[in-house]
Amino acid sequence: MVLLETRGLTKSFGGLVAVDGVDLAIEEGESISVIGPNGAGKSTLINLVTRMLDPTAGEIEFKGESITGYEPHEVVQKGVSRSFQTASIFPELSVEENAQIASLAAEHGSFRLNFLRHRDNYGEVEASAREILDAVDLLGQRNVTAEDLPYGDKRRLELAIALASEPDLLLMDEPTAGMSPEETAATVRLIERVKEELGLTILLVEHDMEVVFNVADRIVVLHRGAVIAEGAPEEVQGDPEVQEAYLGGVEA
Repeated sequence: MVLLETRGLTKSFGGLVAVDGVDLAIEEGESISVIGPNGAGKSTLINLVTRMLDPTAGEIEFKGESITGYEPHEVVQKGVSRSFQTASIFPELSVEENAQIASLAAEHGSFRLNFLRHRDNYGEVEASAREILDAVDLLGQRNVTAEDLPYGDKRRLELAIALASEPDLLLMDEPTAGMSPEETAATVRLIERVKEELGLTILLVEHDMEVVFNVADRIVVLHRGAVIAEGAPEEVQGDPEVQEAYLGGVEA
């Protein structure tokens, strides 16, 4: 089943076309990596799918339903979640409190008056938060203040927050950015395990080709906002147009 589909998806900023007529179809259970030189439109594409940006033209469908006019929180409630290039957490709260807040928002759709009730009244939320932390190997650090975590563990916490909404599609924007080789390897193992255990469909934007080739079932290559290649990792790796795009250096 096609879980996410874009048709003619376009985003212009003045005279700059950041995403140019992208047609993309992601099957349920696939891991797709979007790669391309800097400035190719990768993060803009993610922002369009998650409705952080409005498209200039084109259509976005999720589970066969148009989400083009949805608000970002409505997309999350439909089953789309994302992690960002930089860790987006509540630094002054504990690891467990971060997970509880994310679980609470997922459980109730929004905080509103529910947030004024003591979180201990939410047994299911607490159980969910601990299950998520266990999935990303942070349960043992649940009482640590988030800002005191090492960088790699902050990214793990952000992944836990993204998983709290129990998404069908997880979008990850540069999940290993700024990580050491050891942290990167651990994150790859974590992504693989989460995909296998939770059955997630993953759309990954990543610069590290070793990560891409370890995680992706299929690769989509963007250059100047347009798709120039698509296929299995070994197919894309040998594509002359892809090699030329990367040899061309950094895009404006």
